Amino acid sequence: MGRLDGKVAVITGATSGIGLRTAELFVTEGASVVLAARREEEGAAIQQQLGDNTLFVKTDVIQEEDIANLVKASVDRFGAIDAFFCNAGTGGVLQKIADIEVEEFNYAVDILLKNVFFCYKHASIQMRKNGGGSIVANASVAATLGGFSSHFYSAMKAGVISLTRSVAIEVAEASIRVNTVSPGGIATGIFGKSRGMSDQEADEVATRVEKVFAGRQPIPRAGTPDDIANAVLFLCSDEASFITAQDLIIDGGATSGRWGETLAKANADIRRAISGEEA
Repeated sequence: MGRLDGKVAVITGATSGIGLRTAELFVTEGASVVLAARREEEGAAIQQQLGDNTLFVKTDVIQEEDIANLVKASVDRFGAIDAFFCNAGTGGVLQKIADIEVEEFNYAVDILLKNVFFCYKHASIQMRKNGGGSIVANASVAATLGGFSSHFYSAMKAGVISLTRSVAIEVAEASIRVNTVSPGGIATGIFGKSRGMSDQEADEVATRVEKVFAGRQPIPRAGTPDDIANAVLFLCSDEASFITAQDLIIDGGATSGRWGETLAKANADIRRAISGEEA
């Protein structure tokens, strides 16, 4: 028996990385899954690969009408929506605030915050009709950890977490749960996309960043899409039926502090500073 037997789930950004892995896991756990993304060819191929209980809907998440159509198409095909994973987004390149153009900031608002806002709006309208459900959005440790990503990425992800808590309180009486997951260093193609690479080029980058991320947190490996997909599965399952308005941090301990050689070096530097020794 699967943990999502009989449930219908919608996943945005479902053609690569975390979204794709979540879709694969949800199908394995018994859900009917609607795949939403911009890449039509890849989406159709994934639908065929995952089987009859999946549907691909071409979706540009910065367009509210596309999100409304996604919800309608999901209900037309499967009759309801029980789980909705707002995963689509983009990364951010570190740069000084003086160098950020208004166009970059406005696009970040659209793709990172406004898209989640409208997913919440249309998913919750439908979930009220079918008696409840679970909505999860992909946030980031950048919401609370300065310097982890760009200024606008950090700000928008903090907005997603705050929006989630606010909406969760409103819709709880309708048995709708709303939570976020905050990944740390996860090896996906988002880092290539944020640097202007094509979707295919960015997907190939994911394997190359694993080595870089291996030393960025106490757990000595990079995070993987499986780490996030498993957390989203839990939050969308009945096992999490009493959990709402929460942010689940999945970062290998990165936001909790330093240990090992990094901490030892820091302590040694402090001792030298106190004693007046040369660094």
